[in-house]
Amino acid sequence: MKHLIFIALFIFASTFTARCVVKSTEVKTNDDVILHAWSWSFNTIKENLKDISEAGYKYVQTSPAQQCVTETKGDKGGGMQLFGKGRWYYYYQPTDWKIGNYMLGTKEDFKAMCDEANKYGIKIIVDVLPNHTSIDDTRVSDDLDAAVGGHDNLYHANGFIEIKDYNDRLQCTTGQMGGLPDVNTENPDFQYYYMTYVNDLLNCGARGFRYDTAKHIGLPSDPLDEKSKENDFWPVAMGQKSVKGLTLAIPRDSLFIYGEVLQDKNVKEKEYAEFFDLTASSYGHILRNILEAQNFNAVDATNWSHSVAPNRLVTWVESHDTYCNAHESASLTNEQIRVAWVFLTSRQHGTPLFYSRPDGSNPSNVWGNNVAGAKGNDEFKHPEVIAANKFRRAMSGKAEQLIFNTEKTVAQVCRGNKGASLVNVTDTEQAIEMPTNLKNGTYYDEVYKTKFTVKKNILRGNLKPFTSYILIKK
Repeated sequence: MKHLIFIALFIFASTFTARCVVKSTEVKTNDDVILHAWSWSFNTIKENLKDISEAGYKYVQTSPAQQCVTETKGDKGGGMQLFGKGRWYYYYQPTDWKIGNYMLGTKEDFKAMCDEANKYGIKIIVDVLPNHTSIDDTRVSDDLDAAVGGHDNLYHANGFIEIKDYNDRLQCTTGQMGGLPDVNTENPDFQYYYMTYVNDLLNCGARGFRYDTAKHIGLPSDPLDEKSKENDFWPVAMGQKSVKGLTLAIPRDSLFIYGEVLQDKNVKEKEYAEFFDLTASSYGHILRNILEAQNFNAVDATNWSHSVAPNRLVTWVESHDTYCNAHESASLTNEQIRVAWVFLTSRQHGTPLFYSRPDGSNPSNVWGNNVAGAKGNDEFKHPEVIAANKFRRAMSGKAEQLIFNTEKTVAQVCRGNKGASLVNVTDTEQAIEMPTNLKNGTYYDEVYKTKFTVKKNILRGNLKPFTSYILIKK
């Protein structure tokens, strides 16, 4: 992961625009972007690595790789559908922590994918979930039960009691969530078994992890479950502490690790950040509000809305949860998601993650072709998306400045005076006349070759509806 120096972010007001001012001390930041190849099989990812690399991604995040249920209580599953006879969330219901499941592929498939990714300089991030098992706990493997000292030892004392108050840290970290029984992650036998799985992933070629439901696993400062002696899962998982002589197979600082710590009350973001990067769920919500309002006045797009430094955040416009669970973001068109991605990715902070929607999907057909393991739609390699990914790297080390037109319908992200991105978040054409840091001259954007001019530090041009433009001084 390539790190750069953040200089400062300046914002001012003028007759043409409103700017917000944010200044920051020097911090490290990441120029890379993540493709969330959601529900793509290992073989599908392998087959598309050339396109992924050419699109400018340096990380690919897989869906959970461990063994999982094929159906749940009262549900005749087992099919290869995202939703129907089969469910995308089955792979979020572990039955054993061993590589391979019916939706994504075998251990051999996983290793072959990692080997191929390495040829392209792409690092594989695996979605891991030690927090819970399948809703139907009878599906848990005999090997797992035996390894942890019996089925009862697999779970917290509160593990089958549904969480009623998510802001109560004992309930949140030891109770059942949505019917998913809570694993006793402090049991050394479980920790050893889980770390064996993690090391197997690393030995196959994985180079990072996304920790699902991370805020539901206790921190050292959290109250203890009655079965636990200390909350030491995170020190063990991050290689700070060994368990039964076992630790991470690869040094922690060589891995990209972040946790799903959805923002709410009493989440302890700063303490979680002592172990890994965190998800910027509130900022994603901000971007979606802007898209729905078609105006940057809707909320403050300059504020990352997080207690942790922005260089420690994984950012997104939407996630698989916002798309699939309540379909919160599914009503947004590909064009809307795309312009928000360009805005997000052009910014200096965070590590942006692009969620790959199902192939053939649209606001009236959320599941698209509805096949688990298939490649998502082609938005991950849309020319505007590619241009933004490459712009982010090309602007390495350049300070950011956010500029909005008077109506707040167009945003400009300047990176020093070397380049800028422009996004129109409305369904109408926008003519702009706004300040810029770009040097005087004529510019043609990287994708459409649309003409823009800069004279006396004023940028002029026309933007089509829901369209983005990348301007770089040659």
